Amino acid sequence: MFGFVKGFFSEKKDAGGFETLTGGAEPTAAGIAVSPETALRCSAVFACVKIIAETGEQIPWALYRKTGEEDKQLALDHPVYSLVTKAPNPWTPASEFRLILAGHLAAYGNAYAFINRDGDGKPVELIALDPRAVGVRQDIMTMEPIYCVTLNGSQTREYSRADVLHIRGVGLEVHKGASPVTLAREAIGLSLTLETHCAGLFGRGAKPSGILKHKKRLDDTIIKRLRNSFSSWYAGNANAGRTMILEEDMDFQQLQLSSVDSQTLEMRRFQVAEVSRFWRVPLSLLNDLERVTHANAESLGQQFLTYCMLPIFRAFCDAAAISLLTPEEREEFYFEFNVDDIARAEIAKRFEAYSKAINAGVLNPNEARAMENRPPYQGGEIFMRPVNTAAATPTAEADSAGEAANV
Repeated sequence: MFGFVKGFFSEKKDAGGFETLTGGAEPTAAGIAVSPETALRCSAVFACVKIIAETGEQIPWALYRKTGEEDKQLALDHPVYSLVTKAPNPWTPASEFRLILAGHLAAYGNAYAFINRDGDGKPVELIALDPRAVGVRQDIMTMEPIYCVTLNGSQTREYSRADVLHIRGVGLEVHKGASPVTLAREAIGLSLTLETHCAGLFGRGAKPSGILKHKKRLDDTIIKRLRNSFSSWYAGNANAGRTMILEEDMDFQQLQLSSVDSQTLEMRRFQVAEVSRFWRVPLSLLNDLERVTHANAESLGQQFLTYCMLPIFRAFCDAAAISLLTPEEREEFYFEFNVDDIARAEIAKRFEAYSKAINAGVLNPNEARAMENRPPYQGGEIFMRPVNTAAATPTAEADSAGEAANV
C-alpha cells in the first residue's frame, strides 16, 4: 500500500507529500519504523541534532557592506540587517530562528522560512515553516523551484523562490536535500533496538530467562498460574536476589547470557559512532571521551567547525543572499557568520597569537582588543614591526639611500 501511495506522490512531483502523509517513517530491517520524530529517541541522533542546532543558535549572523577589496562594515541601514541579527518577526528572536532552521536542516535535510514583503518588495518578516508541510517541484517553463506549502493540514499554497528562504542539505535531488535520518534509518533502527533490548534485559534484573522442568504434563491452568507467580515474584530489579521456591518435582534451569547479550555494550558504542558519521559530529562532542586527549581535543573541535558547521553556515549565507538581496545588492552586500567565538583556543595560546600578529604588523593593538571585545585606547591604531627587519623587495627610497651610501 505504501508503495502505491509513494508512487502516486512521485508522479505528482511532490517530494514532501509521502513524508507528510506517513510522518517520514519507513520500516527498517530491525523492525522499527524510523522518522525524524521517532529518531530523536535515539540518544546519538538527538545529540547530533542538538549540537548542530545549538551551535547555529549561538553564532551571530550579520549582513555586511563591502567598502573596499578587503574592508567591510556592518550594513546597519539595510532593512534585512535587523531581521537576521535582532528578530525576524515580532514573536521570534534571531537566536531562536537560527536554532529552528539549523535543527530542521539537521533532522530533515531542509529548512524553510516564508519571506513576507511590503508593497515595495522589501523583506519585512521571516517566518519559519514546517519542513513536513513543504513540497518542492520544478516549474516546466522557467525550471525554477516552486514551493507547495500545506497550511492547517488542508490548504495548499504555492510560492516562488523569491518568497521562500530555503537552506538545503546534501541530497541527489536538484531542489531538495535528503534527510540524514532517512539515510541513517538502518543504523538508527538498530540503535533503538539495542536500547529496547538493554531495557528489557536489565528490567529482568540483568538475568536471562530460564526453563521450568516438570516430570509430568501440566494443564493450561497450572501453566498460567506458574507464569504469573514467577513474573510477580522473581522478575524485575526489585525482586533480584529473592530465594526461589519451586513446587513438587519441579526444576529450574537458568539460561546463560548469549554472545549478543554479553557484547551489547560494544555494539551500542559502535552504533553511536555509526550514527554520528551521518552528521559528521566528532565522538568527543557526544561525550565519548575514550580516545580524547589534551593533545587532540582542540583539533577535534576545529574539525567539527571546519567540516560540519562551516558548510552549513555557507548554505545559510548563500541562500539568504539569493532570497533576501537583489542582484544589484549582492554586488555590495553579503552575509557572514562570525565563528571567532567557537574557534578560539585557550587564552594563553590566543594571546600568544595576538602578540605575534601585532609584532609582525598584521594587527594593531586596537584590532586585537576589538577581537576580545575590549575598548580601544589612544595610540593603539598604530601598526608595528620589528626594527631589525627590512623589506624583502627594495623600494625606490631604499635604492636611492643605497646609492647615496655608495657615493
